[in-house]
Amino acid sequence: MARQAEISRVTKETDITIRLNLDGVGEATLAYPIGFMGHMLNTFARHGLFDLEVQARGDLEVDQHHLVEDTGIVLGQCFAKALGEKRGIRRVGNCLYPMDETLARAAVDVSGRGFLVFDAQLSGIPLVSGSASFQTDTVEDFWQGFVSAAGITLHLDILRGRSDHHKIEALFKAAARALREAAEIDPRSADLIPSTKGVLV
Repeated sequence: MARQAEISRVTKETDITIRLNLDGVGEATLAYPIGFMGHMLNTFARHGLFDLEVQARGDLEVDQHHLVEDTGIVLGQCFAKALGEKRGIRRVGNCLYPMDETLARAAVDVSGRGFLVFDAQLSGIPLVSGSASFQTDTVEDFWQGFVSAAGITLHLDILRGRSDHHKIEALFKAAARALREAAEIDPRSADLIPSTKGVLV
């Protein structure tokens, strides 16, 4: 059975449509107006082996916050829908991801309860490329939106590092790989809900 989802969210601030295939090959098709965040979404798809299509626009004349947070919300909704009742999944996953001087850690529990612990050790200084910039404080907003909508517990930590670019990218890679592990079907319990309660909500 295909584990896929498509969700659209339209507000006065943003217009976002995301299509997600949990059992893909890591292909990403993105129409995203924030260059660095587009890079992170592409990285997320590749390392999670998720096929991902994103079309998004928002009130960037105001701030990047609305679009980045809402992207996390819609992506989380797609995860929840694609996982369904979560029968047969491994449920938990983790990854230590080294990226040059940076070491990131992600731990995931597809618990049905949205909870985020985020310790990225970011400087708060925007990343700048030519005339474009990225507000690094919105990264936490993205993941908070994601876990709340997906019903996933996620711990993201930077254990060491210097470059904010590397810290954020390593966290996206670690999170993608941990989510991939957690969402995979365990052949030893493919017909079971991985909870003593018999349900994950």
